[in-house]
Amino acid sequence: MGNPDFRVAGRIFSTLAHAKKGYGNLMLKPEQQVMFIEKLPNIFIPIAGGWGRMGMTHVVLANVSEDVLEGAIRTAYQLRLAANSRAGSKTTSSKKAALTKPNSRAKARPKKER
Repeated sequence: MGNPDFRVAGRIFSTLAHAKKGYGNLMLKPEQQVMFIEKLPNIFIPIAGGWGRMGMTHVVLANVSEDVLEGAIRTAYQLRLAANSRAGSKTTSSKKAALTKPNSRAKARPKKER
């Protein structure tokens, strides 16, 4: 979408989509978001609306130290790694099922004579 983002295996865990407004964004779990906001409310803010309720969090770039930012980014990165791992195992098992499950819609076609 034209904004810098940070990915693991093609999946976003952090963006600079609101950098012009002074924010970076992290994709956290809602429970983690609450912990970050409670400890450092002048640095971490939930993104408005449904995205924020899912754990998407603004980081006030002017207020955050390098150490805190690094820790927050590492948290988002680890979450993405874990989510990718879970998604990969589901995808693999569904592909196996698709390969071994007979297709009930397939119709037998008569062979063409040569």
